Amino acid sequence: MTKAIKLLTALPPPQRQRLMGLAREVSFPEDTRIFEAGGTADRFWVIRSGAVSLDQRVTSIQRVTVASLGSGDLLGWSWLFPPYQWDFGAEAFSPVRAYEFDAAAVLRLCEEDPGLGMSLVRHVAEILAHRLELTRGRLMEQYGHQRRSAL
Repeated sequence: MTKAIKLLTALPPPQRQRLMGLAREVSFPEDTRIFEAGGTADRFWVIRSGAVSLDQRVTSIQRVTVASLGSGDLLGWSWLFPPYQWDFGAEAFSPVRAYEFDAAAVLRLCEEDPGLGMSLVRHVAEILAHRLELTRGRLMEQYGHQRRSAL
């Protein structure tokens, strides 16, 4: 299994400092919808404190939590890949403080500093791989539980 990494601590200090030059501190009250699946992905966050639930709508009224994120976790990666739309929804599970990054500004910075761009993409890919493994494990547990219950 891949190891969980925290984006800001994974970047070398000079790259982290350049990225943090674009950070803006924000907060979300508990139960705030941060974004919806299908919406325009034009920013991302690194959570400083609190908890965020990533969810997927399965019916017009039901959402299923696919991941829970906390301090140091990256919230949002769809800004990095076309069509730049959120794949999931996100909601503040508790009061949240975060660093917010404008995607266009970060992408310009990555073009100016290809080393930073490569490092950022590599670390986001590692985070995605880890979350994919966690989701796969949850699905296997759920499927196995349902299958055992049916027998």
